[in-house]
Amino acid sequence: MFEIKYKEKPLLTEYDLSVELFDRYNIKVKDISPVRNVFAVRTNKGNKVLKKINYGLDELQFIYEAIKYIKNTFSRVVDFEKVETGEIYLKWENEVYCLMELIEGRECEFSNPVDVAIAARGIAEFHKASEGFSYDNGVKNNCGKTINCFKKRLEEIRFFKVIVNKYENKNEFDELFLQNVDLYLSQIENSINIMEKTEYHNLYTEKAKIAFCHHDLAHHNIIISNEEAYFIDYDYSILDLKVHDLCNFINKVIKSSAYDFQKCQLIINEYKSKNTIENSEMHVLYGLLSFPQSFYEIARDYYTRRKSWDEEVFLDKFKKRLELNEDYNEFLGEFRKILL
Repeated sequence: MFEIKYKEKPLLTEYDLSVELFDRYNIKVKDISPVRNVFAVRTNKGNKVLKKINYGLDELQFIYEAIKYIKNTFSRVVDFEKVETGEIYLKWENEVYCLMELIEGRECEFSNPVDVAIAARGIAEFHKASEGFSYDNGVKNNCGKTINCFKKRLEEIRFFKVIVNKYENKNEFDELFLQNVDLYLSQIENSINIMEKTEYHNLYTEKAKIAFCHHDLAHHNIIISNEEAYFIDYDYSILDLKVHDLCNFINKVIKSSAYDFQKCQLIINEYKSKNTIENSEMHVLYGLLSFPQSFYEIARDYYTRRKSWDEEVFLDKFKKRLELNEDYNEFLGEFRKILL
């Protein structure tokens, strides 16, 4: 039925796939398959996705209201199925489920410049459609919080440094972390300094600069169909500057291509063909890109055990990131020289 299938993850075993659950949606299931951390379901009403929600209903409502707003001018987002009572979610066996339409197509391939260009244009249109959207939710509203977030992350890495220095028996990851941590601490400090010298806070006074940010623009969340980009999975979505989302996308594309500046330039040019980016926004984007996101995430996930990867996986990812630091610095230099 579905071209791409993935191994079931432990999360999938927590799903209740009883017939009674689907009866509440008044649908009949013909086939069901695990796809990443959800289930793709073929029904008498078309192909759907069943997703277990692991966050609050207020956050889900934020996503629903944003998608409803966006769909006024941009259709390439998912629709929610409603239960008999008209709600977009179903409380079932102490869990919360959503049933959504399945977007048919292929996952965006970041190694393919054509796909990257399609995605960049789609993101620009997605952002444009969300202009003017507002929602009173402190958790999902990230407006004006990034600089303080960077400062907290700086303290977090400093804390890891203090703790790891106290380890009596340091493993290979610990040694590599301590050998490189000061370099990355200086990069974080630099990104904060850059951001503080921009028009960051002033940008929030202009509605056209703020967007519903997807905030997880991984290749599998961008579906290409008929040479257009569709967007799925809004779990991490926030309200913030549109360049925040653009940074998220650029980081995900270029980190798998040795920080290829040409891909970054392609993304920005294609984005600007459908939406505006003013010079003040470009300076903020540069500040955001100057934050060593990959290093921070690997260190955080390792020392807080946020992810259950094997030691070898963490070590491999960490070594690859360290090897790319020179490429990363060259990328930032080209960005500054050519785009600012």
